[in-house]
Amino acid sequence: MKNTNGILSIIVLSQFCCTSLWFAGNGVMTDLIDAFQLDISALGHLTAAVQFGFITGTLIFALLTLADRFSPSRVFFLSAMAAALFNLGTILDNNTMTSLVSFRFLTGFFLAGIYPVGMKIAADYYKKGLGRSLGYLVGALVLGTSFPHLLKDLTIALPWRLVIISTSSIAVIGGVLMLLLVPNGPFRTPSKAPNFRAWISVFKNKNFKAAAFGYFGHMWELYAFWAFVPIILSTYMKLYPQTEFNIPLLSFIIIGLGGFACVISGYASQLFGTKKTAIISLTLSCLCCILSPLIFYIDSSIFCIGFLIFWGLVVIADSPLFSTLVAQNAPSETKGTALTIVNCIGFSITIVSIQIINSFSGLIDPKYIYMILALGPVLGLLSLFKKRSG
Repeated sequence: MKNTNGILSIIVLSQFCCTSLWFAGNGVMTDLIDAFQLDISALGHLTAAVQFGFITGTLIFALLTLADRFSPSRVFFLSAMAAALFNLGTILDNNTMTSLVSFRFLTGFFLAGIYPVGMKIAADYYKKGLGRSLGYLVGALVLGTSFPHLLKDLTIALPWRLVIISTSSIAVIGGVLMLLLVPNGPFRTPSKAPNFRAWISVFKNKNFKAAAFGYFGHMWELYAFWAFVPIILSTYMKLYPQTEFNIPLLSFIIIGLGGFACVISGYASQLFGTKKTAIISLTLSCLCCILSPLIFYIDSSIFCIGFLIFWGLVVIADSPLFSTLVAQNAPSETKGTALTIVNCIGFSITIVSIQIINSFSGLIDPKYIYMILALGPVLGLLSLFKKRSG
């Protein structure tokens, strides 16, 4: 049997390289608006286009059971090539708002063949220690998520088109590495024919359903927190004008450190159990939501940053654990489809929670608005405690 530690390193590296496409547009958003004379509202539309593309892609990939019927490494490679190509489309001189939204949508669409398929590949290699393996994998996604904030801080002098070309080139490298160095895993059970009901039938398993609903509760909070970290820091600065934050750099640190939390939670799951570790993490992030007004009531920049860093750690630490529970409780022949449809629903939920925070931002005191995010973890915990065996 091949060196699985080496395989894991390649999967993680490929995942990071390819998921950097996800937020490439965000890293140069101001430049895109200036270069193509777009309205400021373009920021929201271009960001949402990637999310909607990913949701659409995961739904279609799940319906066609692509990751279960075909070699997942090949699906990953072809998706990486397509996503890199459409990402590159944003540098064309004659772009309009419509074409830019289309390119970002299509980039997101083919990311559906990268993130969940990467987890499927890892699940094909690991039965024992899957939580640890997915900890590294989700950690790579987190670093990719935080990367645009670092770009804003460090690449001001670089041409924005070079940033886009670089992320597409890196994605191509990631796809090629996966194709050439990661063959089908020893635990892969291919599905021989399309199963259009597979994405529904997996929810009949009570343990799978509990894990999936725990994940949905986690996702309600996760992306809304990530999206509003810069806003939270900006709000604090308005309340305490004597404070000066480097918001892009702090946002990178607060979000990026979550990658290490994923790795740590993966190892912790081997000691304390996957479900128990996930419950602890989800409980702690729920408490952060409930106690979030303290950020604004305590006049201490150290407390503010420390609280947000802790929140950034626990808000993502359970992500690889829920994916592990989903993979472990799904039939082996539809494991890729199960991971993909759960991602589809989870990312759909992120759009709802972000829009709700946006809608209430002018109606609720900003000190209290992030308490809304506790709703997801509370419902997720109820689902997990309802079926805690296993």
